[in-house]
Amino acid sequence: MEYAGIKEQALKDTALDLVAAYKGLLAMDESNPTCNQRFAQFGIPQTPELRRDYRELIVTTPDLGKYISGAILYDETIRQHASDGSSFIDLITKAGIIPGIKVDLGTKEMAGFPGEKITKGLDGLRDRINEYAAMGLRFAKWRAVISIGNGIPTDACIAANMQTLAQYAALCQEAGIMPIVEPEVLMEGEHGMMECFEVTKRVLNVLFNELSKQRIDLEGMLLKPNMVLPGKTSIEKNSITEVAQATVKCLLTCVPAIMPFE
Repeated sequence: MEYAGIKEQALKDTALDLVAAYKGLLAMDESNPTCNQRFAQFGIPQTPELRRDYRELIVTTPDLGKYISGAILYDETIRQHASDGSSFIDLITKAGIIPGIKVDLGTKEMAGFPGEKITKGLDGLRDRINEYAAMGLRFAKWRAVISIGNGIPTDACIAANMQTLAQYAALCQEAGIMPIVEPEVLMEGEHGMMECFEVTKRVLNVLFNELSKQRIDLEGMLLKPNMVLPGKTSIEKNSITEVAQATVKCLLTCVPAIMPFE
């Protein structure tokens, strides 16, 4: 099978390169509004030039490629250039780091389901993904959020978000871009660890069912899961070991063994 002339092996290679031992992913995909908010806290003017300078400081860090396998970028960032005229994509690639891009456009309230959200960004995504592939980006990320609360998450919310994640993944693989799929069960709430375990299990089971329906090559994608934790305002307190054991158990129960990992 091929996606737009790019063989399955290229997707698998990207996935394995991103999970290389002793390396991690650098998330520098904050939106302009988020970056501006952080600048404002320190009295820094919120301008494209200073956002560029800030990002240049990051991507020109000496020996960054020794510790970072991939960098998740923002749309503005991939179009910016460093002070020497080099594009940020070129600088990152020359450092031995795989360039990627966040493609979701944030969340909005889900109609008819108070307290629940759906991630937006599918409209026009095929064209955006194809442009990103032409620019040399090799992977993408999309985040869905699931809240735990009174009567939520609903089956409808889980289904809608996991369908959207699977459609995003299909568009990525079609263009030869390796998708990172992030179904995040949020920490906000009073729920205990076992409730988080059960919700995470529900979410992952629906996700992989939808990925199968969309014919996603699981060896050519990565999963960015949440930890299984009690809610931030929960009276329940669990040890690091208990959290680790619950998280690993949940992943072993729900995630197909074919998935890339290190």
